[in-house]
Amino acid sequence: MEEHLKQEHTEIIKIAFVGPESTGKTTLASQLAEEFNTNWIPEFARDYLQDKWDLKQEICVKEDLMPIAIGQTQLENNALKNANKILFCDTNVLVTKVFSDIYYKSCDALIEKAAKKHKYDLIFLTDIDVPWEKDDLRDKPDDREESIAIFEQALVEFKKPYIKLSGTKEERLEKATKIISDFQKAKELGLNSLDFIKIYQRNTNLDIIEEQFQILKSGIPKINLERPAIINDGILRITDDEAKYFSNFFDEKKNNLKLKKFVPASGAASRMFKFLNEFLNEFKLGEESINAYINRKKDKNLPIFLVAKEKLPFYKEILEAAKSSLPEYETWEKDTQDFGFIKTMLSPKQFDFSNKPKGVLPFHKYDNHTATAIEEHLNECAFYTTSNGKSNLHFTVSEEHQNDFETIINEVKPRIEKQTNTEINVKYSYQNKATDVIAVDLEGNPFRDENDNIVFRPGGHGALIENLNNLIADVIFIKNIDNVIQNHIQEIALYKKALAGILIQYQETIFKYMKMLNYENVSNEDLNEIVNYIKSKLNIDIKDDFSKFTKESKVDHLKTILNRPIRVCGMVKNEGEPGGGPFWVIDKKGKTFLQIIESSQIDSKDTRQKEIFESATHFNPVDLVCGIKDYNGQKFDLMKFIDKNSGFIVEKNNKGKSLRAFELPGLWNGAMAKWLTIFVEVPLITFNPVKTVNDLLKPAHQSTNG
Repeated sequence: MEEHLKQEHTEIIKIAFVGPESTGKTTLASQLAEEFNTNWIPEFARDYLQDKWDLKQEICVKEDLMPIAIGQTQLENNALKNANKILFCDTNVLVTKVFSDIYYKSCDALIEKAAKKHKYDLIFLTDIDVPWEKDDLRDKPDDREESIAIFEQALVEFKKPYIKLSGTKEERLEKATKIISDFQKAKELGLNSLDFIKIYQRNTNLDIIEEQFQILKSGIPKINLERPAIINDGILRITDDEAKYFSNFFDEKKNNLKLKKFVPASGAASRMFKFLNEFLNEFKLGEESINAYINRKKDKNLPIFLVAKEKLPFYKEILEAAKSSLPEYETWEKDTQDFGFIKTMLSPKQFDFSNKPKGVLPFHKYDNHTATAIEEHLNECAFYTTSNGKSNLHFTVSEEHQNDFETIINEVKPRIEKQTNTEINVKYSYQNKATDVIAVDLEGNPFRDENDNIVFRPGGHGALIENLNNLIADVIFIKNIDNVIQNHIQEIALYKKALAGILIQYQETIFKYMKMLNYENVSNEDLNEIVNYIKSKLNIDIKDDFSKFTKESKVDHLKTILNRPIRVCGMVKNEGEPGGGPFWVIDKKGKTFLQIIESSQIDSKDTRQKEIFESATHFNPVDLVCGIKDYNGQKFDLMKFIDKNSGFIVEKNNKGKSLRAFELPGLWNGAMAKWLTIFVEVPLITFNPVKTVNDLLKPAHQSTNG
């Protein structure tokens, strides 16, 4: 009996339809067979039971289920011989098993075994959102909701690769056709059925995954640097008086504008405590001194931390917790105490700082309380992102951390609003899971974890261009979560407002020119003025043969250049910080333009490129002010201004196994590559990131009261 329930081995893609009665399985199977030019098999039970009813007026009994299961299996095996790449199966043995459970509260062990063992490349679970149609064999119009729940439970329990299909007949056919085409593509990429289901559930586009595989296989073209951007050659220097002028200009305009502050804040603080985690993992307590460890590892960060840790804003809290949880703490030698202090700070059972987002960590000690980075961003709102007494603050966070952010904001916001007489509206968004990128092993095959599941990694901060694209504002200030300080807020606000004033001035001119270009009688003098502005103020090349264009073509070309989102980027003098900087870049057509470039984007083996990169005079502190509306007040679609060839390939480690992955073009690099870009020098005091915990020991993060 069991051998009659055995499936034939095949390379044919088999797609089955399961679900309650009268949910469109047969219709869909026949439609898809026609769509993909192949055959399909009907439900064996329908003919079997209809014949029984016609001949004997008898309904189904439990003893009928085994011949039905065998008949269905044989229909499927026989149909494989004539199938064209795909075979569509209107029902399968799993349906027999579920109906046995529903009607008879039990199932024959052989049928259940076959239902569990039978393999299909894809299973569609047909939803109950279509009208029930009566016939001789259908008898449960009111039980379909309960039935579909039982079907889905069985699919999950047996770990079947299924997708629930809802909608009208037309919608189902369209959806299923797209899904099957995508599945065929997934197979060509070396992905299996369960991989595909995971991708589908993540709402990840197969075309994008295919692109990622290709990029990881062939690599990303390196950026071609022409020269570093310097003062008066790509970077605008403004005097203190000019900064005040532009700041006042912004203040005059702001009440007619909607302002927003955008803070990428979803990353964990793991890098901030990296050297301390390494110490906990590698220090041989009882076998060596901390000094011996420092010498052995050539660790420059640990001695700074140990000498100055009393200045950290959370020192007293960690010390008290260490003494409380480690009763012998005060009797230990200094090395053991230091080890215990660090372990208390990072232990998942204690403060767990390295696994928390930076925003929720204590950053600054004040007389009466300790402030987190979140609180400091709220403090800044009143100084430069307020119009008409209102300020809008947007955090991108990890979904699991939003409650932590909300707890802090609910606690501190009322106090800050009262002190500053400002209403602060806070909103959140998550990095879209669909922007996560697939990882490959070093041979280029899909990387799999210990459970044989494909691995996705966050696509990098470049994915946040989608979050930025969803915002509605006239001026958006972008600032990293960790770039806040305890002092000099007035000076920081002055230059943030100055950048915004410069943005608005540029916008007003660009918008004026865009309107001129829409005049039918725009003069040649006007065109020459616009060309001169584009070259001298926007640092953009005009096509060499522009003078030979017709007037209409000239207008179209100038519109294409000017009608873009605009960003004004603060640049600080290069003090050796790691990261990107401003450069003149040569594109494939030989034209030069301004861009922020990271070291990983250049060919480090090219001596000339390396020299150019290292000769940069300025550094990008991620201090941006953006205009995302056009001259008609309509939002730009920011997704149209991304250079998709400017991402990054990274090598990482997953539990001892090496992997490679593609990171999306960076938010202020490739994701904004086609924006109008203005670089402006700002004072170094405006740039005080907390990359490691030791940065909190710097003067900018210490109280002026000592």
